[in-house]
Amino acid sequence: MAYQNKLHLIYGDGTLGVQGEGFAYLFSYERGGLESLKVGGKEWLYREPKPTFWRATTDNDRGNGFNLKAAQWLAADYFVPCTKVTLKVDDHKFKQVPIAPATNRFTANETAKKVKITFTYQTLTTPATTVTVAYKVKAGGKLKVTAKYHGQAGLPELPVFGMRFVMPTMASGYEYEGLSGETYPDRMAGGRPGTYAVKGLPVTKYLVPQENGMHMATKWVRLTRQTTQNNADPDLAPYSLTFKAGKEDFAFSALPYTSEEQENATHHEELPPARRTVLVIAGAVRGVGGIDSWGADVQPAYHIASDQDHRVSFTIVPG
Repeated sequence: MAYQNKLHLIYGDGTLGVQGEGFAYLFSYERGGLESLKVGGKEWLYREPKPTFWRATTDNDRGNGFNLKAAQWLAADYFVPCTKVTLKVDDHKFKQVPIAPATNRFTANETAKKVKITFTYQTLTTPATTVTVAYKVKAGGKLKVTAKYHGQAGLPELPVFGMRFVMPTMASGYEYEGLSGETYPDRMAGGRPGTYAVKGLPVTKYLVPQENGMHMATKWVRLTRQTTQNNADPDLAPYSLTFKAGKEDFAFSALPYTSEEQENATHHEELPPARRTVLVIAGAVRGVGGIDSWGADVQPAYHIASDQDHRVSFTIVPG
């Protein structure tokens, strides 16, 4: 059945399905996030996107002890419990998300013009703070994501704040509009604005695996994949997904490893096989320093204060 200029909603026992021409999104109340993102029949998620607070430490971080000072954020990055879910469909705000048996009152033909679902996460830090991640879907499939970190005094400075997407297979490459090369807040002077294409998911081969691959001041990034985990899928033509910045540019990295996987390796042969795509869309990134790898801290302008609010907003566009 076609739903002209409307979203088709499926109220599941513990999920909300949002569908339209060429796309299908599945939000899980139990798992606390976007469980499935299918565009053109291709799955783009291996895990639910979650807020991320940790970037792999650098030689300079270890030299000045930042890795020890900020260690709480490593645990917070591993485990981010969802404590609340709110749902608004068109102009109706649910008092609580509909789960079984309340879902029995819905039909198989529910529609809407727009949907907003918000997940609230609590950090496993002392003291704790919260992060809200709101997804807004409109007819046509555009998915706006807004993540907000709520400042809390008494916490160590943040290594990064953003959203992490783990995709089922490796990207064959990506294009983006932003600064050339690898850039960080204190390493932007050499970057030239433009549109660039990168083949594969290159990893900078430092002697010890560490943070790498960030791109600052990005207006959009388009990832392309050619493989799926569906052995019955005969179509191996390239397919893409685009992430567009809102009013403010974002930073991003696209690598085959999570920050924890890089953190856990002291040599490159200790990294796991490269199988997935790990995309981080960040609204705040700590500088990398390098004035003196044996002790000098990052310059004050490039720190991320934990007692201040931070946010990142972007739109996921099919194709």
